[in-house]
Amino acid sequence: MKLSAALLALSLAAPVSLGVLPVTPVAAEEVEATSLTLTQATAASELLLEALQSKDGAAIHGKLAESIRGVVSVDAVQKRLDQNTAITGARVVNVAPGYSDTTVDAVVSTANGEEPLILILDEEGKLMAWKWAGRAIPIETSALEFTQDLAEGRWVKARSRLQIDFQKELAPGDLQRKWTKLAKVSGGFVKVKDALVASQGGEQQLVLVSVEFGNATTNLFVIFDENGWIINADISRDFV
Repeated sequence: MKLSAALLALSLAAPVSLGVLPVTPVAAEEVEATSLTLTQATAASELLLEALQSKDGAAIHGKLAESIRGVVSVDAVQKRLDQNTAITGARVVNVAPGYSDTTVDAVVSTANGEEPLILILDEEGKLMAWKWAGRAIPIETSALEFTQDLAEGRWVKARSRLQIDFQKELAPGDLQRKWTKLAKVSGGFVKVKDALVASQGGEQQLVLVSVEFGNATTNLFVIFDENGWIINADISRDFV
């Protein structure tokens, strides 16, 4: 199972214990970018944009990553599409491969003009999450603030956003060590791009935070409980 798929399965299908996600660490030199090529990612994104434009919930559902598709109904996808502003045109403007996923920036045309859209694809080109860039719900905002605290070295503040039992497992120094290693191996931190909900409303809610580094754009998995507290994160999952 691919890393991104394993993490999705852990967060959406099975109870997750508090702490860093239990993925076997590997040496930094062994980490490789996603196997999805730029051509494949662009083609998959263009098909997804066509389905978004036509508000075809069944088509979008069929293109979801397996772990997402298993917990999201066609009706739920269709309801979200029906609530969105009508799209009259769309184009891919940037494809950024990460370590186990790909972040795609697109621009869509609506009655309000051109608006940015973000898609996150797994290594098979399947959709993990998507959103209108710049729009955030509370857990997305919390995930963005947590990641920004890490990026700016506010280790104590970042830790305060964790559920109390999770705080017992991670000292501020642990967060500093993990983030610093991730940034170093990834070519240095550039910016936090956006946060996208992959699953919400249950006991465990998953948000992907898209972060741009010098060598790659990667997506951090941040898991919340039903009360909006962070109960798990995969900070530097490959480099610990």
